Amino acid sequence: MLRNGISLANGAAARHQQVSDLKASSDRKDRRGVTMQRSEPVEAQTAKPALPLRVVTLAQMTPGGSWQASLPHARDDHLLVWITRGQGRATIRGIRRGIGANNVLYLPRGTQFALETGPQCFGQAILIEDGDYPLLPDAPQHLRLRDVQAQGDLTGIVEMLQRELASQQPLQAEALVARFNLAAVWLRRQMLAMYDEGDKVSPALMGRETAGQRLSRRFADLLEAEFRSGRNMADYATLLEVTPTHLTRVCRENAGLTAADMITQRVLHEARMLLMRPEPPVQNVAGHLGFGSAAYFSRFIQHHTGQPPSALRRTALHEGGPRPKPAPGPLFRHHSGGG
Repeated sequence: MLRNGISLANGAAARHQQVSDLKASSDRKDRRGVTMQRSEPVEAQTAKPALPLRVVTLAQMTPGGSWQASLPHARDDHLLVWITRGQGRATIRGIRRGIGANNVLYLPRGTQFALETGPQCFGQAILIEDGDYPLLPDAPQHLRLRDVQAQGDLTGIVEMLQRELASQQPLQAEALVARFNLAAVWLRRQMLAMYDEGDKVSPALMGRETAGQRLSRRFADLLEAEFRSGRNMADYATLLEVTPTHLTRVCRENAGLTAADMITQRVLHEARMLLMRPEPPVQNVAGHLGFGSAAYFSRFIQHHTGQPPSALRRTALHEGGPRPKPAPGPLFRHHSGGG
């Protein structure tokens, strides 16, 4: 009995020692970083994922200045704008139109547009990253809402998105996408209702375009694809198989700008966006936008902003506003140049 008791006690002690040795060994390995680092904070192991959606006011869309909206450009995300007060103008794919209270703009990713709003204009924007949203239309839309119920429904969806953004709940990204799908359903329903009513203003359906509007739209689409190439207005006219004079007249009638001015403004927007970042060097920005030399680019920026590129960059960085979101992959994508 004694021997058995001693044996059992010795066995328990041995097992206890083995467990202690294993813990000590694990601790030593942890300190060397060989095994799991048990001291790592939980927050570091579960980093908060980036959210696919934002809701901002029109003013918050342009932290660098009104030029960020008023100059022709395109976004990498889908944009739904809900104007609730005031007036302004929107130029969408080369066609300018007035906007006012209870207007909705939907701009798919890559759509060239410019938005000019008056001092009393107020609205909100939903920005959602590109993804699989089968209910979203492929073409931009401009809806003028007269139905009070439809206005209230959209306001409710925007407020629901804002509450979800502020909630910090689990599965937040999934909840935001689900709620945005309600906005997509709402948009489709309004498009169908207006189409059935024979509305001649909204949405801007392709079948209702004049020949001049079609040409202005084709030019805006081509410009968005080629503005980094250094092509001039005559080059674009050749690609569109029209005379420079005709292209100039059509753009002025439909976009409120000449074709040459549209080229200038599109390049200027991109240049200013790039100069809001500390990199790349000015000469690289010049080459990326099709300028023959950094000196020519500097004169271009000086003429249109009143400051040389280096000063414009210093001003933007000193103001400390939000920097443009870096694009994935190389900053400068390959493009077919010429001209």
